[in-house]
Amino acid sequence: MSYEGIKKPIDAKGRLGILIPGLGAVATTFIAGVEAVKKGMALPVGSLTQMGSIRLGKRTENRMPLVREFVPLASLDDLVFGGWDIYEDNVYEAALQAEVLDAHQLHALKAELESIRPMSAVFDRDYVRNIDGPNVKKAANKMDLAELVMDDIRRFKEVNGCERVVMVWCASTEKYVEPCDIHQQIGAFEQALRDSDPRISPSMIYAYASLKMGVPFANGAPNLTCDIPALVSLSLENGTPIAGKDFKTGQTLMKTIVAPGLHARALGVSGWFSTNILGNRDGKVLDDPENFKTKEVSKLSVLEEIFDPERHPELYGEMYHKVRINYYPPRGDNKESWDNIDIFGWLGYPMQIKINFLCRDSILAAPIVLDLALFLDLAQRSNMRGIQEWLSFYFKSPQVKEGLRHEHDIFRQLIKLQNTLRYLMGEDLITHLGLDYYEELMESL
Repeated sequence: MSYEGIKKPIDAKGRLGILIPGLGAVATTFIAGVEAVKKGMALPVGSLTQMGSIRLGKRTENRMPLVREFVPLASLDDLVFGGWDIYEDNVYEAALQAEVLDAHQLHALKAELESIRPMSAVFDRDYVRNIDGPNVKKAANKMDLAELVMDDIRRFKEVNGCERVVMVWCASTEKYVEPCDIHQQIGAFEQALRDSDPRISPSMIYAYASLKMGVPFANGAPNLTCDIPALVSLSLENGTPIAGKDFKTGQTLMKTIVAPGLHARALGVSGWFSTNILGNRDGKVLDDPENFKTKEVSKLSVLEEIFDPERHPELYGEMYHKVRINYYPPRGDNKESWDNIDIFGWLGYPMQIKINFLCRDSILAAPIVLDLALFLDLAQRSNMRGIQEWLSFYFKSPQVKEGLRHEHDIFRQLIKLQNTLRYLMGEDLITHLGLDYYEELMESL
C-alpha cells in the first residue's frame, strides 16, 4: 500500500458493482446471502464489516461502534452483482446446483437471483483440467480477451448505473506456475498478452482488465495472479487497490487461530498432519495434481511462517507438516478436515491435539467476499493504491511487499486491520500497552 496521498475516505455515494469471475458455490452463496440480509431474512454472520465492532480511544471511554457505523462503507442496499462463468446457469440455478443453501431459502430469493446471468468467461483448460463448460469467450489473442472483459465491465457499469466497481476472483484454483520474465514488467506482460503466451493465466487476464480500468481486484484463490510485479506496478500506476490471495476458510482458519497460541506459549510442535474431504467443484478441480500443488503451497506456508523454525529450532526445527485434500463427491460443499498435532511441553513431555472441523467452505467464504468488496471500495475512496496488506486477515497467503515476511497470526492481522481503519478516520492507533492506566493509579495515591 502506498501512504502518499492517503486521505479520509469520501462518502460512498451511488451504487457499487461487485463483479465476480466464477459464479459457483462461493459466489452464489455470497450473493444469495446478501439478498437475504437485505430482505431481513437472515443476519450477516461472519462479516466483520456488518457484525464487528471496533474500540476507539481508551477502554475507560467505552467507545465501541460497529465497523459499518465508524467508516463510510457502501450500503448493502446499494450493491449490484454480476460475473462470469463457464456454465450458463443463472445465479438461482447455480445456487441450487451448488447445494450449499436450502432450496426453500433460495426460492424466497428466486426473482433476484434469476436476474443475474453469467457473462461468457475467459477460460483455459490447460489451467483447470477437471471441468469444462460452453460459456467461454473466443478471441484472436489474450489481449483481445482482456479487452472483451473490459467491455463487459463498462457495459455492466452503464446498465446497472454503478458509480464504482470492484472485482473479486471466486473461480477455481488454477495450476501452479512460477513467476518468470514476462511477469516482471507491464510492457513485457502486455506483449505476452498480444502473443497469447501460455504463461498468462485466465486469472491474470481478469486482473489486468480490472486494474487497467481502475477497478480494485482481490484474488480469492491461491493462483499466481495480481501478485506478479507487472500487475503490482499497474495497480500503483492506476491508483487501484489489490489484495490476495486464497480466502482463509476451514482448516487454515483453524491453524491461524491455534498455531499462534502454541507459539505464544513457547510450546513445541513435532508434527502437524492435515487432511480434508470435500466434494464440490473445488474438490473436483483440486483432484488434479497440478491444481492441488497451488493449494498445497498456500496451505503449507502458514505454519512455517507462524512458527519460524529457523529462529526457533529447538521448538519447531524438526516439525513435520503434511497436507492432504481428497475429492469425495458425496459430501458436496460439506467439507470435513482432520488435524493431528503432536506437541511437546515442559521437559519435552509429549502431548496431542485433535481437531475435527465439519464446515461449509462457502458459508465461511461468503462474508469474506462481502468484506473484501466493501473494504477495497473504501480503500479506493481513501486514495490507497497497490497492495493492501491490512486485508491479510482474510487470506491464507497474504500479499505483501517483496522481501517482507508474511504475517499469518490472525490476531495480529486483526489489529493491523483495525488500526488501519482508525488511521483513516483520524483516531489514535491502539497499542494495547495499558501502562497509562496504572500510572494514573499511582499518581492518585
